[in-house]
Amino acid sequence: QVQLVESGGGSVQAGGSLRLSCAASGYTVSRHCMAWFRQAPGKEREGVARIFVGGGTMYADSAKGRFTISKDNAKYTLYLQMNSLKPEDTAMYYCAADVACTYCSGAYCLRTSQYNYWGQGTQVTVSS
Repeated sequence: QVQLVESGGGSVQAGGSLRLSCAASGYTVSRHCMAWFRQAPGKEREGVARIFVGGGTMYADSAKGRFTISKDNAKYTLYLQMNSLKPEDTAMYYCAADVACTYCSGAYCLRTSQYNYWGQGTQVTVSS
């Protein structure tokens, strides 16, 4: 059973930074593809970034140049460094695991259906 626990959310002014963490059970981070998603009130959950087993990454257009996904296999932890935050980044942020690391390309890699396990989320609020 994969368990994911997010932390690091909070309130920040526009232009600020936050680093989210996702503590995973066992060898989840090293053996599976992982991703960050977010969901704003009244909106669908959307993918932000994905990291593959070998460390390759991909980002949604909204995250490119501002967010960085990374992982520390030794600490069983996934990260999302968020810089230059904007009010529209306000959302609940979730980490997710794609256990089979199924093949995907482009935007398909950030579909919620790609992922088997989800954390409970951590709230990020960006004020103008």
